[in-house]
Formats: sequence, structure tokens, C-alpha cells
Amino acid sequence: MEMILINLVAFVAIFAALMVVFHRNPMVSIIFLIINLVCVALFFLFLQAQFLFAIQLVVYAGAIMVLFLFVVMLLNLRHEEETRPGGRIQRMLALVGGVGLVGLLWRSLRGRLAGSGAVMGGGLPDRFGNVEEIGRLLFGDYLLAFEVSSALLVVAMIGAVILARRNES
Repeated sequence: MEMILINLVAFVAIFAALMVVFHRNPMVSIIFLIINLVCVALFFLFLQAQFLFAIQLVVYAGAIMVLFLFVVMLLNLRHEEETRPGGRIQRMLALVGGVGLVGLLWRSLRGRLAGSGAVMGGGLPDRFGNVEEIGRLLFGDYLLAFEVSSALLVVAMIGAVILARRNES
């Protein structure tokens, strides 16, 4: 029963991710992205990482997606969506990039399956999802990446506000 539930959540996650990419309406894409992030949170719950489950829901599916919704509404993308040209070159590059990404994913999964006999060969570490371990990793080994990502989010938000103000004047 548990495997059926995991497979169902995986199917919903993949479908939602595809709809994020292929849907033309940005508001609908954001809703599907929220659904995808909830599915990722459920995967953390399946792995017995309750703290990561809660953080995924509160931070990503909650706060950041609400920010994305406000930015999309602030930018009023519906007008730009109607006047956007076809972009034949962009479609070709996206197709080549997609095929390349699928090839890289296949290569990495094939190597991992051949090396250990299973996708998660040895299981999870003992302290997986532990608050103390997450804090040690975030503020120790990954401090630079953590700070750079927070700075990038602030710069992106400021850029979105500047772009929206430029259209008003």
C-alpha cells in the first residue's frame, strides 16, 4: 500500500512539473509548481524527515510561492503573453537542451544503479532530517551557498519590482 501511495505522489509530481513547463498561463504554472512542491514535501515525509517536510511546506510551498504569485500579478504578464512572438529558435534550443538533460539524467541514474544495485543502496544516514544535522550543514559546509542563494532571491525580487515600475512610467 505504501509503494502505491509513493508511486501516486511521484506521478502527480511529474505531471505537475510538466504542466509548470508546458502551460502558457503563468498563474496556472505557479499553481502546478505549488502542487509539485507539496509532492516533494510528501517525499520527505515518506523518508521520515518530518522537519524537512514542514520546512518544505512552510518556506517553499507557502512563503516563496506566495511571493511568486504577487510578483506575477504585479508584472501583469497577461499582456506580454498575448504579444509574445512564436520563437522558433527558442523552441529548437529548448528541444536540444531537453534531450541533453534527459541524457544526463539517464547516464547518472544508470551509473548509480550499476554501482550499488539499487537507487538508495545503503539506505539513509542515521541523522537524516535531524534539525541539528541540518543546521550544522547549512551553517557549516554549505554556508556560502546558503548566503549566495539568499542574496540572489533578494536581487531577483528587487529586479522584478524595478521592471514593474518601469512599465508604469
